[in-house]
Amino acid sequence: MKVTSMECFIVPPRWCFLKVETDEGITGWGEPVVEGRAATVKAAVEELKEYVIGRDPRLIEDTWNMLYRSGFYRGGPVHMSALAGIDQALWDIKGKFHGVPVYELLGGACREKMRVYSWIGGDRPDDVAEHVKQQLAQGFTAVKMNATNEMQYIDSYKKVDEAVDRIAAIRDAVGQDVEVGLDFHGRVHKPMAKVLAKALEPYRPMFLEEPVLPENNEALAEIARSTSIPIATGERMYSRWDFKPLLEGGYADIIQPDLSHAGGITECRKIAAMAEAYDVALAPHCPLGPVALASCLQVDAVSHNAFIQEQSFGIHYNVGNDLNDYLKDTSVFAFEDGFVHLPKGPGLGVEMDEDKIRRAADDAFAWKNPVWRHADGSIAEW
Repeated sequence: MKVTSMECFIVPPRWCFLKVETDEGITGWGEPVVEGRAATVKAAVEELKEYVIGRDPRLIEDTWNMLYRSGFYRGGPVHMSALAGIDQALWDIKGKFHGVPVYELLGGACREKMRVYSWIGGDRPDDVAEHVKQQLAQGFTAVKMNATNEMQYIDSYKKVDEAVDRIAAIRDAVGQDVEVGLDFHGRVHKPMAKVLAKALEPYRPMFLEEPVLPENNEALAEIARSTSIPIATGERMYSRWDFKPLLEGGYADIIQPDLSHAGGITECRKIAAMAEAYDVALAPHCPLGPVALASCLQVDAVSHNAFIQEQSFGIHYNVGNDLNDYLKDTSVFAFEDGFVHLPKGPGLGVEMDEDKIRRAADDAFAWKNPVWRHADGSIAEW
């Protein structure tokens, strides 16, 4: 079996799908994208595909190493996201070739279903108590929200109080019935992260995500010493080599590699196993589309330390298009009592609706990160 063609489709709301075809009629799908840089990742896939076309798609480990190690300049969000999408598609093909889900080829599932959480509150969190009631009514038992708006290196306690008031409103509305992850989103710098962590602790968040930017991961040790709340990070880390110092330093309790950014199924499986050796939990990052989520669930299925999975149904980015819009069988991601069952179909377990994808594809479509500024006009972290 040989790869015969590779084609990318940039589609709303902010996704990029990759179709990989073979001479035996088996097609695989991947999701190579950097949010806000989809065209750049598509170009990277175009550069890499000359190494893949003509090869046996089942030689995944060798192909991964070739695409990574044969480039003198390697790593980072663009290269690793392009590699991730290719890797996902190759696993999809291999699973379909053998007629089994990908997780069966990775040793078989160690769980029957995976706990999931939903997003609430938007970029600038608002109406969170009402939103969490809606999620509880839909059966979810965990949510995540942005903890705060933009913050300066040293900022007002008013903003700290606003962050506390939001989670307090959730506790007042639903008590302890829902667990709440708080995403600092890299918006907060070390001095205020310590203040926020201490102030939020009485409300027992499930975790604090990216309390500082990943380039400042060394600060996590000090923040972790100041709070008992589990520290989560990793969505902007792209390989096992990026995660190595984080794990060695004991800086995090939960890692969040993104299956569309961190080298795909092949690499994230290895990152998860590394984390397990350090007694660190896994909660893959996934505010993306159906191929990314299906890929996450394949790794969740075989990772003992996976405890919860992000998913983007109804997220504020998905206005006008959502995950099921590009699927033929929309029952794949059926949530029940805060869990989703593992995909049972061969490969990634999702059947993409190519006609809808082609109709929606638009290279001119470009979702961009918002540009935020502080009151003094300086750029704020989004």
